Amino acid sequence: MSNSIRMVLIGAPGSEFRLAAELARASGANVTMADTPAEALIALRQGGGDLVMIDVDADVTGFIAALRAERFALPVLACGIDASAERAVAAIRAGARDYVPLPPQRDLIAAAIASVVQRKAQVHIGDHPALTRALQLATAVAPSGTPVLITGEKGSGKETMARAIHEASGRGAPLLVAECAGVANDVLESDLFGHEEGAFPGAVARRIGRFEEAGNGSILLREICALSPNAQARLLAALIEQRFTRLGGTEPVPFKARLIATTSHDLDLAVEAGSFRADLLIRLGLIRVAVPSLRMRGDDVVQLANHFAERLAEADGQPVRGFTDAAITLIANYPWPGNIRELEDCVHRAVLLASGAQIDAGDLVHSDGAGLVDLDAGEPERIRIEGLVGRTVEEVERELILQTLERCHGNRTSASNILGISVRTMRNKLRTFIEAGIAVSPAL
Repeated sequence: MSNSIRMVLIGAPGSEFRLAAELARASGANVTMADTPAEALIALRQGGGDLVMIDVDADVTGFIAALRAERFALPVLACGIDASAERAVAAIRAGARDYVPLPPQRDLIAAAIASVVQRKAQVHIGDHPALTRALQLATAVAPSGTPVLITGEKGSGKETMARAIHEASGRGAPLLVAECAGVANDVLESDLFGHEEGAFPGAVARRIGRFEEAGNGSILLREICALSPNAQARLLAALIEQRFTRLGGTEPVPFKARLIATTSHDLDLAVEAGSFRADLLIRLGLIRVAVPSLRMRGDDVVQLANHFAERLAEADGQPVRGFTDAAITLIANYPWPGNIRELEDCVHRAVLLASGAQIDAGDLVHSDGAGLVDLDAGEPERIRIEGLVGRTVEEVERELILQTLERCHGNRTSASNILGISVRTMRNKLRTFIEAGIAVSPAL
């Protein structure tokens, strides 16, 4: 696990908290100890952070309010020694993501760290030409300081590719990660560029942003398509001038970090739609690394499944089982709309639930317990040209959408990924079908 995860632990000095810090470091985190929430805020302003653990006896509500006021967007875990259920619940209601009892257990601390870094699949496993090309390009550009745009469907391994580029770059500083989607615009700008005291209500002290904190390292912007127009303009200026100013500041700050961005959306279409700057895309898109979807990678899927089965079994203390022939056939034929992430989750469930000597096809299920569908079971289903002649485009499109939805058990996100359309387009299509009197299953 990467040691770039920065964790702040808030609590009175004691053996339990020292043990928690030791276990966190063993799980790959850089830990800063703080006796009080005020000390923690100072540490966060100066060095940033990815995760906070705070004693329930501290002012959890006030601390989380201070984080929000200063536009820190990071998870907070409450912890405590023999804490009552009421205090644990109160901490979660105040905004803590979860509660970890102390004295700490190694697996709970490791799980807390893992929830932040979200252990990723090994994208380099396999030898499909599309993957080989992506890896070769990533390796070639890694030593340079040129921005890199990594494209690919959700769950395909874009962040793992970004980490591979950073590690091959030889930069001593860590790779810092910023999530662009789902974060308020003002919070994100403060997180990236930092701010000066008094820049906005709640800015009680200077905060160092991730661009400044990254130094000579790398900064990864996840789903850069979600950047606001103002943030896009600031980022473009930083890339051109190699410097920026903190929010509310006038003093230029050098921009030395290597920028890596990921997106699961077509930025060229976003430019046409006016939601993304064409000049920023030119700067970002000079080097584009396309991570192929899992269904494009042929036999790689079986290699990955075997890798996950072995690694996850060892991690969970389960016996290492292979796959039956039926399970391998199912794995090879299923389209995996959620890509590597979906495959890893599915294999993980099978590792935990399988009872036989091998993992069988029946052990491969969705999170709701529904089994996977073998698209090549029985007679191969292929669209033949003679079956299309004489039919309208609307009819063929309707059948394709409805059958894909059925294969995905009504999961519109998965079906949209397979079809290469947005969920919104899918929803509008279904509404059109219903208005036209076409029978659509309520499950879809």
